[in-house]
Amino acid sequence: TPPAPTPTTPTTPTGAKRIIQPLHAPTTTQAADIGPRRGSFFVLGDWGHDLKYHGNIANSSCQKLIADTMLAKMKELGDVKFIINVGDSFYPGGVVSKSDPQWENKWRRVYHQELRSVPWYSVYGNHDLYYDVCACSPDPFQCAQVNADSNNLDFFYMPNRSWSKIHTELDLEVIALDLNTLMVGWNPDLRAWRSPWFCIMHNCYDRCWGNLRHHADYAVELLQARVKQSSMQNLLVFSHYPTDYLVTGGRGPELLNTMRGATKQHIEYFGGHRHSVDQTTTASIAPHMNWLTGGGGGWGADTPNQGFVVGEVNQDGTLRTYELLVDFSLCSR
Repeated sequence: TPPAPTPTTPTTPTGAKRIIQPLHAPTTTQAADIGPRRGSFFVLGDWGHDLKYHGNIANSSCQKLIADTMLAKMKELGDVKFIINVGDSFYPGGVVSKSDPQWENKWRRVYHQELRSVPWYSVYGNHDLYYDVCACSPDPFQCAQVNADSNNLDFFYMPNRSWSKIHTELDLEVIALDLNTLMVGWNPDLRAWRSPWFCIMHNCYDRCWGNLRHHADYAVELLQARVKQSSMQNLLVFSHYPTDYLVTGGRGPELLNTMRGATKQHIEYFGGHRHSVDQTTTASIAPHMNWLTGGGGGWGADTPNQGFVVGEVNQDGTLRTYELLVDFSLCSR
């Protein structure tokens, strides 16, 4: 395992709408919203809008509306402990170092300091790897986004490409997985396309692919170990890719079966890459739950469902998750 180091009336900014999904309990029995919470968290992905290179969202208004909605929800809850970031944080190609101005322009100036007063638990998305030497280097400490100091809130918390962290006060463990082999669906036949493109751009194709396979294998082994060893009631598992990308090829089915077969904990899985927020387009990991959380308003919108996911941990440890979407008509396209 890598190194780890009373609800109020909802208030949201104009343009936000609160959509509550059913409660997700660690068993098949749904939990009640019991008393004061232990804490809460957000999940967000695919958000780092670039004014020059983008899809069908022309400017950063959608990303900023989501950021404002997150801030309002954080103030309402009063107990947000961390934010899970499923990657594609800096379009179009990631940051090159910790002094890259994109940290300021696309993150710090968009998300209020209060939102950045808690750790952003992160993984790499495919767009984060185009300019980052991480693609060619086997050493994670050469990666521009890797930061093992949980007290350094000037950057994301990402101590390794895949990693885990226990929150005993919430009775949960966070498990981050680097699955960027899924850029090509984890299907070796698709390598004939000479993808992923970030490997070509770095002129280190074979070394880049070797790194991706190594990171993916480690991610599978990490998840298997934590499912077996963790004593926490909930496991929050995330990567850049939704569960439907795991269905065929390589070790994807192995990951799905590891989650589906977990009996000691409740698992909630979060992935992005596809630009929407929902629970209807992904592959089931029943009896556990999973979300698509790629509607951060960054590159584009595959559906009008743009926003983020809120998680609340009740006193008895049961987990409640729901989406908070913005009014898509206010997102510039």
